Amino acid sequence: MGDVARLAGVSAQTVSRVSNGFAGVNEDTRRQVLAAMRELGYRPNSAARALRRGEFRTLGVITFSLSTLGNIRTLDAIATSAAREGYAVTLLPVAVPTQDEVNGAFSRLGELAVDAVIVIMEVHLLDAATVSVPPGVQVVVADSDAGDRYTVVDTDQAGGARDAVRHLLELGHRTVWHLAGPEDSFAAQRRANAWRATLGEAGVGEAPPLVRGDWSAESGYRAGLRIAEEADCTAVFVANDQMALGLLRALDERGRRVPEDVSVVGFDDIPESASFLPPLTTVHQDFAEVGRLCVEGVLRKMREGGEEHGTTLVPTRLVRRLSTAAPPPPAH
Repeated sequence: MGDVARLAGVSAQTVSRVSNGFAGVNEDTRRQVLAAMRELGYRPNSAARALRRGEFRTLGVITFSLSTLGNIRTLDAIATSAAREGYAVTLLPVAVPTQDEVNGAFSRLGELAVDAVIVIMEVHLLDAATVSVPPGVQVVVADSDAGDRYTVVDTDQAGGARDAVRHLLELGHRTVWHLAGPEDSFAAQRRANAWRATLGEAGVGEAPPLVRGDWSAESGYRAGLRIAEEADCTAVFVANDQMALGLLRALDERGRRVPEDVSVVGFDDIPESASFLPPLTTVHQDFAEVGRLCVEGVLRKMREGGEEHGTTLVPTRLVRRLSTAAPPPPAH
């Protein structure tokens, strides 16, 4: 830093202010200092700066899966929001969703010197009701039902599912089938519960049998072959767009037209859903807002040292396209 100061003809304090991005430095002086840094190959010592400030400008992210679209898009939004705030992200995937594995991940992130942690929960732990966090760690959890214990940010899964089911009922369908996600998923559980509750609130009798997939298009196709055999099925709410894609293929192979014979609503509003055949009516999730609120929440807890609890729900919206219509007239 002294070498840079001598070459630029300024004080070491001015070099420090420029390297740390502080305001109050004349723009010509700033350019002069940056030119000297480039000429000398100077790089600020981030480790020394972290020790001096007491923070590392890095957020840890623990996730149980990188294979689901929701997790990938949430992670992307977290990384983008963190970078906007001047923070890097250290990602630590957990192979098996158990408390021991989670404890190991927190220990590893501690060794890697992160300031706070965001946990993308998505699935239930195999050996505990909810994740336990080491004391003294500031944490925000995405996609969980632990809002009474931690700060949680989630999409309004139930609200989105209700909108999807109500849309189909308002079109005149007598009932709505549901192709659900895996049993261990918080999101799948909330969407399935809201589907069943909405049918009950509408005065529909017993709900059709729930059919499960694993979020993949292939599982949607396999489930769709079964659903296509149900002659009285005129409407299906699918827990994600990828399974809906498989369902559309199965219905087409079995001669069930969409939406003339069967209406289909998905969930997620992936970019490709507008290009399905037909374009898919679906529930839009704002992953960017979920990521932003996760970063905003964990930084607030770091700076204020608060013990926040409760869940912030990010609203969804129904995107109407061409895969839904009124049911076919009854056969005579």
